Parts: sequence; C-alpha cells; structure tokens
Amino acid sequence: MPIFNKILEVQTNEGINIHSITPEVEAVISSTPIQNGQVLVFSRHTTTALAINENEERLLQDIKVYLRKLAPESDKYLHNDLHLRENIPADEPMNAHSHLMAMTLSTSEVIPIIDGKLALGTYQSILFFELDGPRKRTVFCQVFGE
Repeated sequence: MPIFNKILEVQTNEGINIHSITPEVEAVISSTPIQNGQVLVFSRHTTTALAINENEERLLQDIKVYLRKLAPESDKYLHNDLHLRENIPADEPMNAHSHLMAMTLSTSEVIPIIDGKLALGTYQSILFFELDGPRKRTVFCQVFGE
C-alpha cells in the first residue's frame, strides 16, 4: 500500500484561534494517486489540537468561550510555576491552560478518502486549534490507500 507524507504549515494569531485546514488537506490528497484510503492528520504540538466540526463563525466563537471555561488562563496551575521547573527556556510562556484545552480535544483525525475526495459530511471541516499563539505550527498529513 503506497504511503505519502506531507507537512503543512499554519501561521497562527495570538490566543485561541481556529483554522479550517480542509483545503490544504484536500490539496495534499490531490497531489497523490490515492483514490480510496485514508488520510491521517496529526498536530505536532502540545498546545494545538484538531477536530472535525462545522466551520461557522458564531460556532467557532462559542467553542472559544467553552474552552476558556474549561481551563481559564487566570486559574493557578503547577505547570506555570516556572521557577520550580528544570531546564526552562528564557521565553517559556505560562501556558498550562493551553495544554489542558489541547487534552480535551484531539491531536489527530483519520478521514476516509473515497474517489480521491475527503468523505466529510455536508457541514464538516478539519479544524486546527491554536491554543497558545501566535506561532508557526506544523501539521503532519499521511495519505495511504490505493
């Protein structure tokens, strides 16, 4: 079974932001001969995540509010006691809340490919969540099948 790998880059903004990477993943699939199989989409960072959901602006705002309620930035977190941690870079942010938000989501999604296209539902998009931006992020895509 042939396997094709590609790294996508996503430049993010400050705080929580959500990007539809569906067009980029579709382009990866189109660049391969795979007609039927799967694509693995994997976030390569501990303060980012992936989900499949609707890319609708008001829903995206609701998601941000929901995530901030789950892990408020203002709460006390042991991870943020930087002076108690070893080998911490000088620019290390206090971002425990971002790690916790990422854990409530997922680091990867596997989506079927049928006839060379993503088998997403009508309102489904592949959403990339930046939880600790701004940063340059990478997403690993692996397309496999026949």
